[in-house]
Amino acid sequence: MHTVRMTDQLDADLLALLHAEPRVGMLEASRRLGVARGTVQARVDRLERDGVVTGYGPDLEPAALGYAVTAFMTLEIRQGAGRGAITRRLQRIPEVLEAHTISGTGDFLCRIVARDNADLQRVIDQVVGADVLRTSTVMVLTTEVGYRTQPLLAAAVAERS
Repeated sequence: MHTVRMTDQLDADLLALLHAEPRVGMLEASRRLGVARGTVQARVDRLERDGVVTGYGPDLEPAALGYAVTAFMTLEIRQGAGRGAITRRLQRIPEVLEAHTISGTGDFLCRIVARDNADLQRVIDQVVGADVLRTSTVMVLTTEVGYRTQPLLAAAVAERS
């Protein structure tokens, strides 16, 4: 769990700039934000150390790489099996983009991609193993709201104001 330590609007402005232009240099960021280069570097270092900034892209689009099908797959695992072996198997499958342990009717929720519907079956077959009792897979038809953090950042800053 991360502790939120954003201090002011400058953090928010810096994060917005880094999100929009991940390759912007510290000097250019300082110029655009109207603060010293050392201030920008210190803020970036702190945001990285605190786990707020976790990377700088590039963000990839699976469909542009030939993976046009996206699906979410819920796995119910055999009790006592533990998560380790399943997690290691999921990590070896390139089409598994994310895997989360969850509460509710399943034990894992995975976001997976495939080239087409037949390829989706191949990926599902790779995911399923002896410790998986049951799966449920739903295909994404369209993405109405993609993964985003900027509105969350704005809300967090507004709460502190």
